[in-house]
Amino acid sequence: MTKGNGTRRVVVTGIGAVTPIGLNVADFWASMKEGKSGLSELGGFPLEDLKILIAAQIKDFDPKVRLKNFKRDKIIMHADRYSWFAAAAAEEAVNQSGIEFPLTNPYRAACIIGSGAGGLTTYETAYRDLFIHNKRATNPLTLLRIIGSSASAHVGIEFGIKGPTFATCSACSTASHAIGIARDYIQNNLVDVAIAGASEAVINYGTMKAWQALHVLSPQGCFPFAKKRNGTVLGEGAGILVLEEYEHAKRRGATILAELSGFGMASDSQDMVKPTVEGPSYAMQMALDDAGIEASEIDYLNAHGTATKDNDINETKAIKNVFKNAASKLAISSIKSMTGHPLGAGGGLEAVACIKAMQENWVPPTIGLDEVDPECDLDYVPNVGRDMKVNYTMSNSFAFGGLNAVLVFGPPPA
Repeated sequence: MTKGNGTRRVVVTGIGAVTPIGLNVADFWASMKEGKSGLSELGGFPLEDLKILIAAQIKDFDPKVRLKNFKRDKIIMHADRYSWFAAAAAEEAVNQSGIEFPLTNPYRAACIIGSGAGGLTTYETAYRDLFIHNKRATNPLTLLRIIGSSASAHVGIEFGIKGPTFATCSACSTASHAIGIARDYIQNNLVDVAIAGASEAVINYGTMKAWQALHVLSPQGCFPFAKKRNGTVLGEGAGILVLEEYEHAKRRGATILAELSGFGMASDSQDMVKPTVEGPSYAMQMALDDAGIEASEIDYLNAHGTATKDNDINETKAIKNVFKNAASKLAISSIKSMTGHPLGAGGGLEAVACIKAMQENWVPPTIGLDEVDPECDLDYVPNVGRDMKVNYTMSNSFAFGGLNAVLVFGPPPA
């Protein structure tokens, strides 16, 4: 089956997640239904002179348990933490999809798993070993752990994928770009199946110092669109989708979760840290046009919603630009209020949330939203999730450097 423009249709047959509020999709979704916050006091490394002492850390992930079923890729046990998260989420998504890997033709599969930062935990350990503990060398696997494409390589090795395998990196839009590029490859008949998303594990002393110096972290919490918001909170985790050409999925009797209907991307081309309204607006409109639907057909929008002053106001203005009169009727929320900001992985987790919203006709809330910023005057589903019919969803990812990527998910093809 093809779209109106003659390209092949792409569907989602598996989803996987590792998050601060649940180490799999079921627990992640249950926590969102409870309005659970994943924010906690920093721990697991020396805090020394840090002033920001909260983050959304994953504190109970055991790779020896979670990755025990990995058969081909035993070196994963010695990988960086971000690769662990990617591998765990990918395994969950693959298991749900029911695809037997490797494919008969392994060159017809892709593995595009990005990371905004790569193996920062390994960097931190190496620097401490060399400059604090005065060791003469780093761990022999240091180089393999830090590479930004190592997560995609590990997952590709495990599932015998011989088609395009690489990482994307576009800061906080990384996962959405990975998913969109994978969709393009399937649409245009380069591959039939793709594992796509992103992973991030950046919470350590050095990273906290760097973000602290930028003055965009909150010492209290992540409160998107709220009048009290004063910065974002770092998170970590992975969100991975299994994408498949519709006829390929249909032939094997797969359960189709959603169609990846639209993808849009644009660059502000203005500033590294000051977002525009024009770039996000263009990316959203491009995704709607690609999906072949009107803005009024979107039922739920998962906002980028970082709880930084400029982002939340500009995103609100961009939504109004694109949705016009329909903006006031649109349900919008930022799950970063619960997960923190997992940087490059954000779009992957938010794609999972969009698909679950469509499956269960329930949209997650923006927690901590007691008083809305007057300049953010739309329906952000405050504090409590909502039962409602959800046919089409949009997921926004906007990044440092003005790098914007937007995904639109629709119901499975009839």
